[in-house]
Amino acid sequence: MEMFLDFVQGNVQYAPYAFFGLLLLAGFNLPISEDLMLLSSALIAIKNPDMKVELFMSVFLGAYLSDLICYAFMGRYLGEKMFRIKFFANMVSDQRLKKINSFYTRYGVLTLIIGRFIPFGVRNALFITAGLGKMNALKFALSDLLACLISCTFFFWLYFSYGESVIDIVKKGNLILFTIAAAAITGWFIHKKIRERRSKGLQDTPL
Repeated sequence: MEMFLDFVQGNVQYAPYAFFGLLLLAGFNLPISEDLMLLSSALIAIKNPDMKVELFMSVFLGAYLSDLICYAFMGRYLGEKMFRIKFFANMVSDQRLKKINSFYTRYGVLTLIIGRFIPFGVRNALFITAGLGKMNALKFALSDLLACLISCTFFFWLYFSYGESVIDIVKKGNLILFTIAAAAITGWFIHKKIRERRSKGLQDTPL
């Protein structure tokens, strides 16, 4: 990744295409950080303000199309076959997918909007789950368009306005969001297990 950053900084005219291309590859669940792409593009935009719109559009469109690839190809097309491949099975566990799917059922679009602000593989898990669950394609595309626009605009503006000074703050914020999300999912899972055991206990109780 350092080689890539050196390349885009030394060849600014190609930077938008490089960001766009890498983000498309991220749609296939390759370990490419959307957060790093947003940060890098914003830092380049600070030094090249005339390219600000072009750089933002490259990361926004790259991120959005990456989501659609993840949803359509990884989720709907490959589906459960994908988890026979150890590489993908390790990145997105079956248990995590089941948990996230329950949040889709309960909270719908809000899950996408909040989920886009949570790093550490949660985003792609959300998109794959939507595909596996056969979420309506138009609904996903429109919902994710809104979610992607909100998150990309916010982070690009943040990095462009304050530069590297906010990196530590963003990292801490991401960690807090991830911890809250993990706690919420774990709490829901425990609650569900308790409810299932109680339900089973009532069924086994003789009349």
